[in-house]
Amino acid sequence: MRERWWQGPVAAAGVAGLFALVGGCGGPVASAPRLDPGVSPTAQRTAAVIDYPPFIGVLAEGADHWCTASVVDSPKGNIVATAAHCVHEPEGGEKRTISFAPGFSGEGSGKQPYGTWKVRAIQVDDRWQEQEDDPYDFAFLTLEPDAEGRDVQDVVGAAGLDWQSGPERQVTVIGYPEPGHNPDNRPVTCTTGSTLDPDLPGMLRMECAGFWNGTSGSPWLTGYRGSDRPGKLIGVLSGGDTDAESTAALFGSPARALYQRALKA
Repeated sequence: MRERWWQGPVAAAGVAGLFALVGGCGGPVASAPRLDPGVSPTAQRTAAVIDYPPFIGVLAEGADHWCTASVVDSPKGNIVATAAHCVHEPEGGEKRTISFAPGFSGEGSGKQPYGTWKVRAIQVDDRWQEQEDDPYDFAFLTLEPDAEGRDVQDVVGAAGLDWQSGPERQVTVIGYPEPGHNPDNRPVTCTTGSTLDPDLPGMLRMECAGFWNGTSGSPWLTGYRGSDRPGKLIGVLSGGDTDAESTAALFGSPARALYQRALKA
């Protein structure tokens, strides 16, 4: 996980009471990390700005937004995935009203072209909650229907999930850098190879510049061919030493267990 980076009053956010505990798992709000916003080292690839994939967006409270999240396929169409450190602060804090804004865009407070969906419950692995153990830096959020009674997946679509992926894959990573590097709040993307991180067991690693603060929680997708063919999620962006080196926890049975609990929340 990177050093925490917070935007606006959401910095001190906690969501105690909002989330559902998962056999010792649960979680409140928090932050959007990425290490010091310094000069990135030379990288083989650099992220490109793209149009707004509808199923990918930001976590928001009022005019403040932080971290990236994505809709994942579920029977009820109401589940999104993000990083645990984006929604859980170990020391807790006041209740917040967190929403998911898919297809977010626009300067300043931005626009929400599809509306917003309120987070009803948050599932975080207890190994992250207790120890901030990097291989468990993922979370699944259960959303309420929107003001029109629609579930998010019915409106914007969803990526599939792969619980048995190997680490060496061609991945497309899509996320929202913080406004200092992205004043128009446009998502960036990079398609490159992933490998096991030699320094962090259980973690994926990729090299691509441009993934600054705010991109935590970004989906790592295999088989992505555009919004109508989003492929499958194998992890979410967790951290990295610079904007050019990113890591993600590889989804497996622990992530699947959290997802199953999110379905029941």
